[in-house]
Amino acid sequence: MAKNYEEFRTHGKQMVDYICDYVKNMDQKTVAPITVEPGFLAPQLAKEVPELPESFQDILDDFEKKIMPGVMHWNHPNFFAYFGAGNAYPSVLGDMLSSGIAAIGFSWASCPALTELETIMLDWYAKALDLPDFFLSKSSNPKSLGGGAIQSSASDAIFACMCSARARAIKKLKGDNHEIHDSVYLPQLVCYASSEAHSSVEKAAKMNLVKLRIIEPDSHDSMRGDALERAIETLGTTSQVAFDNLVEIVGTTSQVAFDNLVEIGTVCKKYQSLWFHVDGAYGGNSFLVPEMRKYKAGMEYVDSFEVNPNKLMMTAFDCTCMWVKNVLTFTEAFAVDPLYLQHQHDTSVVDLRHFGTPLSRRFRSLKLYFMFRMYGLKGLQSYIRRVIAMGKHFEKLVKTDERFEIRNDVILGLVCFRLLHPDAINQEFLARMNASGKIHLTPAKVKGKYVIRFVANQENCNEQQIDSAWKTIQQFADELVGEIKPVEKKVRPRLKKLDRTHSQRFSFTRNVSQEIYERQSSIQKLMDGATPIVVIDTNDILLSLQKATLQNKEVQERERIEEHHSKCNGTNGA
Repeated sequence: MAKNYEEFRTHGKQMVDYICDYVKNMDQKTVAPITVEPGFLAPQLAKEVPELPESFQDILDDFEKKIMPGVMHWNHPNFFAYFGAGNAYPSVLGDMLSSGIAAIGFSWASCPALTELETIMLDWYAKALDLPDFFLSKSSNPKSLGGGAIQSSASDAIFACMCSARARAIKKLKGDNHEIHDSVYLPQLVCYASSEAHSSVEKAAKMNLVKLRIIEPDSHDSMRGDALERAIETLGTTSQVAFDNLVEIVGTTSQVAFDNLVEIGTVCKKYQSLWFHVDGAYGGNSFLVPEMRKYKAGMEYVDSFEVNPNKLMMTAFDCTCMWVKNVLTFTEAFAVDPLYLQHQHDTSVVDLRHFGTPLSRRFRSLKLYFMFRMYGLKGLQSYIRRVIAMGKHFEKLVKTDERFEIRNDVILGLVCFRLLHPDAINQEFLARMNASGKIHLTPAKVKGKYVIRFVANQENCNEQQIDSAWKTIQQFADELVGEIKPVEKKVRPRLKKLDRTHSQRFSFTRNVSQEIYERQSSIQKLMDGATPIVVIDTNDILLSLQKATLQNKEVQERERIEEHHSKCNGTNGA
């Protein structure tokens, strides 16, 4: 039975009411689904597709009773983990309209408005961020060779840019040697990235079969030009290297550090085979406010740039905005033209299908269209400034308690803090807080230390909310520190811990033995804020030592018994 849109009038209004009630009453829910375990949902749902249609109300009731208990509430007032996800209702309306229209924008001909609105919105966004004019489309800058497009995520944007960088490097190396396969040149390609770069850079390099060279940042976790140049010269002395890709960050995942784009750009200008990509997934959005634009100095050297408006512009996921300096160079890596996709205007417009691996594209620019018009630039700037102020407020609170330390420069709403105790204590500290359901936080490794990240970038975050969160954090600190008993030096404190499984789950760690750690064929170089932090389990080491000691004792005891029997037999024989 076909579903008609008269039903949608009724059910759509019910769904809007449900969403509004959910957002309004979210604070009455536990921030995280702490009571569920993996596999909780399958036993509650049918084993297969129902034979007959079911009522909308029954479906919604089942969602509330069976599925909602397993939902993480990313916009809960006590959610300070990862980077908050946007759900501003203008972007939700844009998403609704996109789904209702159901246009597929693989080419201009398949939906002219989809292609053109995306281009216009990326131009609006680039101007609002004060990006260089070469990132604008020809409609805004007739002399420009660049432009932008929307990607599904920052990871997709980074992968696409690395594909294009690889294609450009191989094309230069091949010259007129068209008979040689591209793979011959892969060993000469290198990607450089800061150790603070996102793990998606490592994934992109792996998928592109490109070597990844990690460069350590300075004391403020900012990658500098001299470190990059030393890395390039080191490789250059051992082989003929075609430098493939350089990925820099404005607002790192772990602690929102900003790389020195001016210094790095100067090096890129010297080594012109470098493709200079800047990952601004979180921090790049802050360029909406003039006082943050000092961190984008050097952007004139950049080949490509991307931001996530869902992280710091309240826009509903997915909507990563990516710009490239030269559209034709970028799209060469992806351009294929089967007959059914060709159209009479394909020489005057760039089809969105050439901006990455996906062919089909949603009308995602509608989210930006509604956001920009319903908030206005002033409204968006006000939000960014509030995020900055909330981060500073939490930093001030932490500094009043001598039991804690802050491990990052607080620039854009993110504070990395920890108890002045060993990492194991801080892991237990985070695990207990998260297991309580009173607050939700995530960890990171900063300067070799396990830290707890506190991100205050929700749309309506205020000082009262921050104060309440800090009181919760202090209460758990009081409890935990009070349990630490004086012990001899080098002996770990004894704590009333959660069981091992839940401690790892709620502290976002994965304990492995030294032996397993050293046996791993590949150890992740870069972090992403989602993958558990690998911790070498000293308990496993201790158990191994105890086992070895016991085995040695058993061997010694057997030898003693055998020696005794031997002496006894010798005496009897005599």
